Amino acid sequence: MESQEEYLSHIERLDTALEDLYDFVLSVDTSLTRQLVSFQANKQRPFYRWYKYKEAYSADLIAYLLRTYKVRKGTLLDPFAGVGTTLFAGSKLGYDADGIELLPIGQHVIAAHEYLLHHITDHELSTLKTWRDHQPWQHVSHKRPLNTLRITRGAYPEETEAQIGHYLAAADKESETVNYSLVFALLCVLESMSYTRKDGQYLRWDYRSGRNAGKKKFDKGQILTFEDAIQGKLSEIIFDIENNEETYNLFQELVHYGAIQLHKGSCLDILPTLPSTNYTAIITSPPYCNRYDYTRTYALEHALLGITEKGLVKLRQTMLSCTVENRAKDLLTLNTEWKEALEITDNQPLLQSILAYLEYQRTEKKLNNSGISRMVRGYFYEMACVIAECFRVLDTDGVMCMVNDNVRYAGASISVDLILSNIAEEIGFTVENILVLPQGKGNSSQQMGGYGRKALRKCIYVWRKRP
Repeated sequence: MESQEEYLSHIERLDTALEDLYDFVLSVDTSLTRQLVSFQANKQRPFYRWYKYKEAYSADLIAYLLRTYKVRKGTLLDPFAGVGTTLFAGSKLGYDADGIELLPIGQHVIAAHEYLLHHITDHELSTLKTWRDHQPWQHVSHKRPLNTLRITRGAYPEETEAQIGHYLAAADKESETVNYSLVFALLCVLESMSYTRKDGQYLRWDYRSGRNAGKKKFDKGQILTFEDAIQGKLSEIIFDIENNEETYNLFQELVHYGAIQLHKGSCLDILPTLPSTNYTAIITSPPYCNRYDYTRTYALEHALLGITEKGLVKLRQTMLSCTVENRAKDLLTLNTEWKEALEITDNQPLLQSILAYLEYQRTEKKLNNSGISRMVRGYFYEMACVIAECFRVLDTDGVMCMVNDNVRYAGASISVDLILSNIAEEIGFTVENILVLPQGKGNSSQQMGGYGRKALRKCIYVWRKRP
């Protein structure tokens, strides 16, 4: 092919053919509101509301999927656990739940949530109340130095940064579990008392930080004082623990929670170590193929947790390829068992035509970032390996539900839902449903400016491992 128009026309033909192939399972599900498939429904929910993780879906979605697809009791798996919504929602419904999470912020939130929900003692709760009411950090003269990264330097007002140092120094005098809980409370409020706001691919800086000279003025609104932020969060945590309605069900019977296990690391490393046919269901949402860099958007939290510049780069390269900085992974060296999944991906016509087009655009210097073609390639090949492992560890008749978005680059709409479902089917899954949210998502301003707006599907794929 010699022109952009020819490439795009060829991609559109293949896309239409694949959509026709899955037309019988593609359906708009009016139950799937944006609130249900996002963090919005968790904002006022006890425990879930403590840490604002915008990439999460709601606890109600897990209940909806488990009920709709009649998932029998057993163990659930979430290979991209985030802050543990699948784990905690499943556990409350009586399922054991295993999660895999690479990012330290997700690991800390899951561990703290699990401890505060199930294991905190009356004495420890009393200690948290003392911190809320008497502010012991105000009586500590020394400060723990605050770890910073290049992208977090100057993130807080001077007085706030000093207070964080005093707070951490005072917390170091407490028991390990109380210290962990106090650090968790601090993680929950970092953004609200900083000059920054998470914005997809990066942190946006308020004009009061002095970092945006010559750029368009951004005002994030109220910046909380340290005292207001931390006292408010400790009050919220204490209130939810003391008024835990999740201890009993509607019949005032004690709820029997399933056990939660967290595996720390990349799912590409950990999935191959899990036993075959061990899980009754997998419910997950991988990073989308949208260039969002969670090592950057959660940089304040990772800096507080002691992650270094080198550590941040390592995290970025270890996670699933979803940023333009991701280098190609040697997947066969990681696991020779993935050969079949990689060959299936090699032979997926729509994907290969998209990759050829993006490479053509790269060589013509028409991509707004030359790393896009490498990222898209890495994303689908790595996801194929993840899907193959999920098929292996899922029990017979088990179901896999995946929340994901379609994307668009250089004018080419990439039907992530159809491509991954086709790869999953070749691996052995039956595609039971591709549930489409009633409202599609839009495109970036760059895409709309160059190619016009086109609604993209946001979906939940439902795949089953048939006998």
